[in-house]
Amino acid sequence: MNTEVAGQKAGWVPLFDGKTTSGWHIYGKTVTSSAWKADNGTLHLDPAAKKQGAEGGDIVTDQEFENFHLKLEWKISKNGNSGIIFLVNEDPKYQSTYNTGPEMQVLDNDGHPDAKIHKHRAGDLYDLIASSKETVKPVGEWNKAEIVCIKGKLDFFLNGTKVVSTTLWDDNWNKLVAGSKFASMPGFGTFRSGKIALQDHGDEVWYRNIMIKKL
Repeated sequence: MNTEVAGQKAGWVPLFDGKTTSGWHIYGKTVTSSAWKADNGTLHLDPAAKKQGAEGGDIVTDQEFENFHLKLEWKISKNGNSGIIFLVNEDPKYQSTYNTGPEMQVLDNDGHPDAKIHKHRAGDLYDLIASSKETVKPVGEWNKAEIVCIKGKLDFFLNGTKVVSTTLWDDNWNKLVAGSKFASMPGFGTFRSGKIALQDHGDEVWYRNIMIKKL
C-alpha cells in the first residue's frame, strides 16, 4: 500500500494533489491565483510572475474546517516571509485573510526584518505567542509544520516539536488579541470554523504534502 492510500485510510485527506491548484482559490474571488503554481510536487508562489501580469494574493481552500489536524511542509526563499492562516472567514466585509484567521508564521529568521520582532519569528502564533523553542531549519531546507485545533485547544508543531499551545476564545485569548495588532479587527480569532490560507507576502515560498484530518 502506498503512503498516500495509507494516509487516506487513516483519515488524512490531501489538500494539494501535487499537480494542480484544484481545491484552492484567491481569497475573495472564485479563481486560482496564476502566481501560485503546481511545480514539481510543490505549491509554489512565484512573485516574479506577478510582474508579468499574473494575479497574486493569498489562496484559500474551497472547504471550511472546524476541528482539524493540518500538516504540511514549507520552504522559504532568502529573506522571505509567508504564513499559514486558518479559521479564515471569507465574508466580503473582511478584506484580508488575516482579518479573521490566526497565523503560523513562515519566515527566514536569519534574513527577514520581521525576525527582529518578538512573536514574529518562524513557528510563532503571529503577533500573539512566541515559540517555546526554535526548531526552524535554514533557508532552502524543508520544515514540517502541524496545526492542531480541536474545540478551542490550539497546538503548533514545527519539525516534530510542540512550539505553541493555547486556548482560543477564552478570557486569556481575548487579552492576547487586545494586546496585539489585531485589536482593531473585530472579527479576528472569533470564528469556530473557516478556511486554510497560504499567504502571499510578496516573497517566493513553496509548500508540499499538505494534508488534513478532521477531528
